[in-house]
Amino acid sequence: METLPLALDILVLLFITAVAAGFIDTLAGGGGLIALPALILAGIPPLQALGTNKLQGCIGTATSTYLMIKKGRVTIAEIKPLLITAFIGSSLGCIGVQFINSDALAVVIPIVLIIIATYFLIAPTPSTDSNKKRVTENQYKNGVIPAIGFYDGFFGPGTGSFFALSSVVLNGKNLISATALAKPLNCVTNIAALIIFISLGQVAWLAGITMLIGQIIGASIGSHTLLKINPLYIRILIVIMCVAMLVKYCFYS
Repeated sequence: METLPLALDILVLLFITAVAAGFIDTLAGGGGLIALPALILAGIPPLQALGTNKLQGCIGTATSTYLMIKKGRVTIAEIKPLLITAFIGSSLGCIGVQFINSDALAVVIPIVLIIIATYFLIAPTPSTDSNKKRVTENQYKNGVIPAIGFYDGFFGPGTGSFFALSSVVLNGKNLISATALAKPLNCVTNIAALIIFISLGQVAWLAGITMLIGQIIGASIGSHTLLKINPLYIRILIVIMCVAMLVKYCFYS
């Protein structure tokens, strides 16, 4: 009888976390830095936590992608080659992570999350103006995009920001265009990894569906306030929430 209130408490926590993650991910990326620690803190095994994070993240990025397309900020036809290489890279990364020992993942995940959270705090905000291209279109399509996709399939948190940053720094896009482009790319990498995680039974469905609903709400709110909030405030919030949950996880594990 005492486990039901605890289960409900966990589901409520995951739902609220997913709303925040969807909102933050749409604005500045990095929602996975909040969602993944919450799943780990809920006691879900590492591989299932990664798979469940893909389920809820997939819906969040799909929602924001739809809204970006609806607003005319990106068209799928123009970025189809990038979507294909992103899909391939993520699939390979997700296959690779299946060979990592679960005990090792339980140690590695918190460490990598802290590293990525630190990056979010100290990395400079990309310029809103267009920049000079530093790589060719083929290098960007066949090298940069699949490499980020591989990271997303293997681990994931921060992928949306990495796509946006690479688009600004390497491909010469302005910040608004880069942020809009990152949404479908991140959506495709999430889908690729999710297909593999589902096929291998590495998704905690009740937690995932609960967070999925929260992601839709958060992503919808975030898409309507895109670039209206100082990214620095979002970054600080990401780091605080990520570190707080990881400290609690390490303390009780």
